[in-house]
Amino acid sequence: MCPSCRQKKESGNPFFTEFRTPFEVPPFDLIKVSHFKPAFLRGFEEQKEAVAKIVRNQDEPDFNNTIKALEYSGELLSEVSRVFGALNSANTNDSLQSVNLEIAPLQARHRDDINLNDSLFRKIKSVWNNREKFKLTQEEKKVLEDTYKNFVRNGAELSPEDKEKLRKINEELSLLSVKFGQNLLAETNGFKLILDKQEDLAGLPEGVIVQAAKTAENMNLKGKWVFTIQYPIMEPFLKYSDRRDLRQKLFTAYFMKGDNGNDKDNNVIVARIARLRSDRAKLLGYRSYADFALERTMAKTPERVMDFLDQVWNAALPVAKAEASARQELIDKEGGKFRLEPWDWWYYTEKIKKEKYAIDDEMTRPYFRIENVIDGMFYVANRLYGLTFTKRTDIPKYHPDVVTYEVTRDKKHVGILMIDNYPRASKRAGAWCGAFRSQSRDRNGKMIYPIVTMVTNSAPPAEDKPSLLTPDEASTLFHEFGHALHQLLSNSTYPSVSGTSVPRDFVELPSQIMEHWVLEPEVLKVYAKHYQTGEIIPSDLIEKLDKTSKFNTGFATVEFLAAALLDMEYHTLTEPVDLNIREFEKQVLDKYGLIPQIKPRYRSTYFNHIWSGGYASGYYSYYWSEMLDADAFQAFRETGDIFNRKVAARFEKEILSKGGTADPLDMYIAFRGKEPTINALLENRGLK
Repeated sequence: MCPSCRQKKESGNPFFTEFRTPFEVPPFDLIKVSHFKPAFLRGFEEQKEAVAKIVRNQDEPDFNNTIKALEYSGELLSEVSRVFGALNSANTNDSLQSVNLEIAPLQARHRDDINLNDSLFRKIKSVWNNREKFKLTQEEKKVLEDTYKNFVRNGAELSPEDKEKLRKINEELSLLSVKFGQNLLAETNGFKLILDKQEDLAGLPEGVIVQAAKTAENMNLKGKWVFTIQYPIMEPFLKYSDRRDLRQKLFTAYFMKGDNGNDKDNNVIVARIARLRSDRAKLLGYRSYADFALERTMAKTPERVMDFLDQVWNAALPVAKAEASARQELIDKEGGKFRLEPWDWWYYTEKIKKEKYAIDDEMTRPYFRIENVIDGMFYVANRLYGLTFTKRTDIPKYHPDVVTYEVTRDKKHVGILMIDNYPRASKRAGAWCGAFRSQSRDRNGKMIYPIVTMVTNSAPPAEDKPSLLTPDEASTLFHEFGHALHQLLSNSTYPSVSGTSVPRDFVELPSQIMEHWVLEPEVLKVYAKHYQTGEIIPSDLIEKLDKTSKFNTGFATVEFLAAALLDMEYHTLTEPVDLNIREFEKQVLDKYGLIPQIKPRYRSTYFNHIWSGGYASGYYSYYWSEMLDADAFQAFRETGDIFNRKVAARFEKEILSKGGTADPLDMYIAFRGKEPTINALLENRGLK
């Protein structure tokens, strides 16, 4: 933060003084909800003054007095925004949510005041037009290009009348996005399946029952069992419960989130966001919102994304249909006189998996204690990049569940990693990686080290059992850790292009490539130890895990792609329309031939990624990045050593350290020597 504002003290607000904590981690024990609004307001004012200073400067516009000055103009605002955003996602409350509703339109207005400032844009455009005469580094060229194009894409060249229209759209969108997320959290927390009879627990493993009893006890419902629609709690119930009626009840509650006709219903919000985004795209001169959003990605156009999705869909749908037939055959064989429904899929899949491979998640859970899985991912990072992770207990944290590590290499500080693993009412669903501070260098070139957060909703500990994960949950940890490494190993100068500041369809490469190490036998033998005996996972179990790696991939691919196609269909609308969300969903899914036994991973009313999470027209990017990561991991495989340090050094140099300082395809080719193809993705999923 700027020295002048750090010297100011006002009513004990921690944001107005230096953070006097180890590594300048935010002092969570001192930060109160009441501190956020004053800090935001001052952050707005400081950045406005910094922008005004750029505009007042009479010197010829150049990179330093315009682009660099703008890059460092919002340090306090960035700091408070990061802390507020992280807490509001991972440890929110009613007061924080109220502040969010109040601040969101102010943030939108503030961004527009900068993006639509004619005098500022003239200076930026001057630097852009004269860029050849400045001796700029590759990173400076990219920062200049991004700055110029971002201003154009945010309306800098619109007429005054259209700028005013854009302001109104942006302000309304910011509020709707916040409201969508708040409704979703309330809906997720609002449903509880409360059981009070032993027969209701038929088929459930002991560990699942114990966890449900603990959940009930925490809700003052001792003697009962409670299941929620938090995914790590819901999934084992759907896999193992013999009670089809209860599986239906739980799944339906999950599937109907935000679509219950109550005061938390998201249908109107979704329709309005889709309409406003279409209006916004038209105003900016684009055919659709997807055309706007994809312009600066690897894919570039909606047509290329749709072609990509169609290829994968056409490969996966026949596999999913065959899987559905196999599950129906099992139902018929057992004498079940009913058609396979979505709430049956997990249950019969688990039966087939156990029958075919003699393995299920309850057999592997004892070997996937969460602390051991974390040790495993640290082991991989050490072998690949020489990183060491040391637990620290002297650093403030925002919740007791958080575990903090100092990251070093060759005994030199690299950054701080904070891991927050368990579900709670104050945390939104899913998993993500963020940062209280990203890596960059200050105005004088001094390194600013990152403070990174990894957040999941993994299976929590219960009674005398620690948190025991499924292989999928272990993969989620490795995935988010890949994002963390992208931030920790960043070596950029400017914050706008550091770490994960890359296109959506490239950002998942560093995270998804990490998933390839999770079930590697060499890695499993390091971390997969029985939580009671310390026994290393047996070789026959490792072999079974390998054999099941492509089991049920038709379902997994199709349910994901159904959501990705929904995303693209919403955002490729070329004419603003007022949608009936249920009808629109049905039309889209019927159009692609989604079978009724499978529902999209996310329905519209709880599709947080695209309505509140920044992935609009971008949910496809997970699979696009899988095309990259499957090909990239082959670079290790081809050497015969999955820990090949030369390949790892090249991946760090060309991908992880560069952030968004170069074109992503150029970075990938520099690492791999060639462009990726869809074949690697299809082979990786067993769909080829």
